[in-house]
Amino acid sequence: MDKSSLDVEQPHSMGTTIIGVTYNGGVVLGADSRTSTGMYVANRASDKITQLTDNVYVCRSGSAADSQVVSDYVRYFLHQHTIQLGQPATVKVAASLIRQISYNNKAMLQTGMIVGGWDKYEGGKIYGVPLGGTLLEQPFAIGGSGSSYLYGFFDQAWREGMSHEEAEKLVVTAVSLAIARDGASGGVVRTVTINKDGVKRKFYPGDTLPLWHEEIESVNSLLDIVPAASPDPMVS
Repeated sequence: MDKSSLDVEQPHSMGTTIIGVTYNGGVVLGADSRTSTGMYVANRASDKITQLTDNVYVCRSGSAADSQVVSDYVRYFLHQHTIQLGQPATVKVAASLIRQISYNNKAMLQTGMIVGGWDKYEGGKIYGVPLGGTLLEQPFAIGGSGSSYLYGFFDQAWREGMSHEEAEKLVVTAVSLAIARDGASGGVVRTVTINKDGVKRKFYPGDTLPLWHEEIESVNSLLDIVPAASPDPMVS
């Protein structure tokens, strides 16, 4: 046996696909649900879109532990911020807190995030916080290992002033495309829509997603694809 395969200290590849898109009136966040550790799928139905406040959510990629602890710290700070000011924090404040923590700990963190939300001052906003702690305001943001397959698609498909339905369809299509191409992305698609009316979550099972590039349709069991045949009798 190759002992190198048993080295628990060796780095693991961590993949995902996260997306944030602005539309005319709010934002739509989307993500796949596969949490992987190298070649092992640790969780096939994880939720990578985390609530920070009533009006701000964050998509997490990279190390699940790192992204979760950053989200926990920011959620705590935003709660204190809301109590002190007597009103909800803006999307920019939430993104700036994530940027500050990511930058100050950039030598120890392996996580990239997309912050999205709506506030009464600036409306729907999307901010990308990649590895290293840069803060980028963007009309749309993509992250994770699956994003490598989506840049050209978004350059062609995204447009300013989209409706909510168009933005939702774009996010689901993009995540399903990344799932088809990226082995570290998979599972189901989750979306979160945030606008002046509140927050709405949606769930898209894997067997309802569009198929790409001659993908095999999902089945419940190997027995569904193995041809039925009578086995040869066992004789001594």
